[in-house]
Amino acid sequence: MATPQELEARLWKALKSDRTLMLGVDGVEDGHSRPMTALVEGESGPIWFFTGLPNAVAEHARRDDARAIAAFSSKGHDLFASIHGTLSLSRDRDVIDRLWNPYIAAWFEGKNDPKLVLLRFDPERAEVWLNESSLLAGVKLLFGVDPKRDAQDKVATVDLR
Repeated sequence: MATPQELEARLWKALKSDRTLMLGVDGVEDGHSRPMTALVEGESGPIWFFTGLPNAVAEHARRDDARAIAAFSSKGHDLFASIHGTLSLSRDRDVIDRLWNPYIAAWFEGKNDPKLVLLRFDPERAEVWLNESSLLAGVKLLFGVDPKRDAQDKVATVDLR
């Protein structure tokens, strides 16, 4: 039985290794989301994204109350999450220097590229699901385990602040 705290810990661990989120913002492009490489700092964020201007998401992030949602699926498809929070625009040199790597460098003309900006995503809450739709789930069903009851301990809403 997974607790909300265990699901949250699994989410942060998966985010640090899998790194791709589908990021969308409220009221921009009809909620269109795009794949972004997430760089998680610390044990629970913030989550940083490097992006270039012009960009509709970056423009939205200039607002003081920019709301965003990120959808996540781990590589093994054993964990899914819908993460809600705030998004802000940054050009923090310390963060750029700290997180810069060859994969990011491939997209820009150096750390001083005038188009380079950071998006800071401060997660507030998430709904996290464990996916155990596997052979084990089939075996459980054969032995009479109610799938609705079995799934109850594999989903939780967690406070990420």
